[in-house]
Parts: sequence; C-alpha cells; structure tokens
Amino acid sequence: MLRRIAVVFVIAAAGLAVSGSAEARRHHQINATPFSHEPCSVLSHRPCTPSFCSVFNRGPCIPEIYYPYGENLQLTVESKPSEEDTPRYQKPDHDLDNIGDLFAALRSCWTPPPAESAKEGMQMTVRFSFKRSGDLIGPPRMTFATRGTPTEVRDAYLKAINDSIGACMPLKFTGNLGGALAGRPIAIRYVDNRDIDKQKATP
Repeated sequence: MLRRIAVVFVIAAAGLAVSGSAEARRHHQINATPFSHEPCSVLSHRPCTPSFCSVFNRGPCIPEIYYPYGENLQLTVESKPSEEDTPRYQKPDHDLDNIGDLFAALRSCWTPPPAESAKEGMQMTVRFSFKRSGDLIGPPRMTFATRGTPTEVRDAYLKAINDSIGACMPLKFTGNLGGALAGRPIAIRYVDNRDIDKQKATP
C-alpha cells in the first residue's frame, strides 16, 4: 500500500515538473532591447522592469506579449524633411496595410502654413483616432504647442494641421489595419524646421 502511494506521488511530481518546464520554455528569457527597457536583476544599477515568469526560469525575464500595435501611436512630421527621409513622406499607391504605410500617408498630407504666418522651430502636437472606415472619429485635438507662441501663430498652425489631415480623409485601410487602428489614439508632433527667418528677410 505504501509502495503504491509512493509511486503515485512520484508520478504526480514528475507531471508537475514537466508542466513547469513547458511553462518556463513558453516564457523564456528574451532580448529586452525591442522593449526599450531592461529586466531587473541583483546586478542592476539603473532603472529596470521587474517581472516574474516562473519558478523554473532562472533569472529575470519579460513575458512575451503577442499584440500587433501599441495603445498609443506616435510620429513626428517635419516641414522640411531631409533627403534621406524623403521616401518616408511619399503616400503609398495602395491601400494602407501597416503602420509604416499609415505614417507615410500622414506625413505626405502635411502642408505647413505660409512663412508670413509661421514661426521657425515651431512645434505642435495633436491627437486623434480613426474609425475602421478610415475617417476620423473627431477633429484633431491640440495637446502641445511651443511655449510663448503668439495666439495667431498657434491658430495658423492648428488650422494648417486640420486642413492637411482633412484633405487626406478618408484614408483607405485594409480590413486588418482598419480593425487594429479603430479607436486607438494617434499623436502627431509637427516640427517646422524651415528657414523661415531667412524667407521673411528676403525682399
């Protein structure tokens, strides 16, 4: 009788060990670089991300999260992109199928205000969301503007942003991208890096 109990106990313990090993393999130690942060360890001397995966996994780890897009999408749009960035400002000639396509389309839409109503180095950030159809859920909302900017200049940039985005709507999403983007906040930071002061000085 005692032998049978011992055998059952050994089998049960082996089963737990196997399942634990499988769990440890599923949450294996991974390269933290894509996540832009590090897991914690006893040797950490900088901010880190604490995480616990399994008692069978030696060392810190980051659980693998399988999601295609983040909760908040952000991009920067320059009024005068560099030559190497020019391809990123060309609107795709097909239905938008990924984030790169979306960002290229949004960059290609931008038309900054004329020099006489603009300010060199001006920055403004707006936030909005898309419907599955490619239309905006609501008008872009300003969340940041360069400090000390006169009201008329700020209004000129906000109008230029609304006009530029509005002229591109609706964007043509594939079914997969439209479903993934619907309702997710998108933040665009517009940077006016043109030589506006030189343009104003030129007679």
